[in-house]
Amino acid sequence: MTVPAPAEIATPAAVVDEYLRLLMLPDPAAARRFVAPDLRIRFTGGRAMRDPAECAAFNAARYRWVKKRVERTETVAGGDSAETVVYSIGVLFGEWPDGTPFDGNRYVDRYVLRELRIVAMEVWNDSAEWLLVRAGLATPGGGLA
Repeated sequence: MTVPAPAEIATPAAVVDEYLRLLMLPDPAAARRFVAPDLRIRFTGGRAMRDPAECAAFNAARYRWVKKRVERTETVAGGDSAETVVYSIGVLFGEWPDGTPFDGNRYVDRYVLRELRIVAMEVWNDSAEWLLVRAGLATPGGGLA
């Protein structure tokens, strides 16, 4: 598989899309080509990470497998090469560790890019809510069980 060099990807949104594609394979080594050395990652629950491999390891522990279906990638107006914010919005699908399939688990990722390199990534999704429903502590669509 040929992975484009970051310089061949001309927009911050395209960098985020390619980074996510590689991360979801998972191929954290290839995804690392799109991040800055001082990358800061914050996952749901406030989990701090510094490398795409940590994201892949976290996902491997939480899910049997998981992928992102990107619905849209939004670049915040006013950004420039010094700093641009990009959002990736969509749903997660995959299997829980016990093999139960899931789909439609909403996510929002926020990226900060400088000179077309990802310097910050924040991840939010509904997995915790879905796990509360599975544990009988909440009902689908909100409310307490």
